[in-house]
Amino acid sequence: MNVNALETSFDVVAPRGEDLMDVFYARLFEAAPAAQPLFAHVDLKKQKAMLLGALVLLRKSLRDLVSIAPKLRDMGARHVAYGARPEHYAIVGAVLIASMAEVAGPRWQPEHARAWAEAYGVVQALMLEGAALAEEAAA
Repeated sequence: MNVNALETSFDVVAPRGEDLMDVFYARLFEAAPAAQPLFAHVDLKKQKAMLLGALVLLRKSLRDLVSIAPKLRDMGARHVAYGARPEHYAIVGAVLIASMAEVAGPRWQPEHARAWAEAYGVVQALMLEGAALAEEAAA
């Protein structure tokens, strides 16, 4: 993973975290209207804060992803109960990266998108692992 590109690009968008979350959820509901009902009974302001917090934690842990792997698995397990399906993860990743690029503007570089795609792949794999374990336990 290109940790330097991840850190640099996140540091560009972090000061505009609220904007990032607004853009992300607007893009998500546009790209996947079927996802909107999953948030019908969710305090979206709180949800935005939690997602931004998770991104900040990821940013702080980029050089030691092993340390947050259990948290990512737990997050994936919780998302099963929220109705998240494995096919949703790719959409979320693409929307997140596009949202970061929009918020960063001209400071966003192609290597940032590549680095985030790779990092999101790692996050996705860990969350899906946790989701699969939760589904096995429920069966």
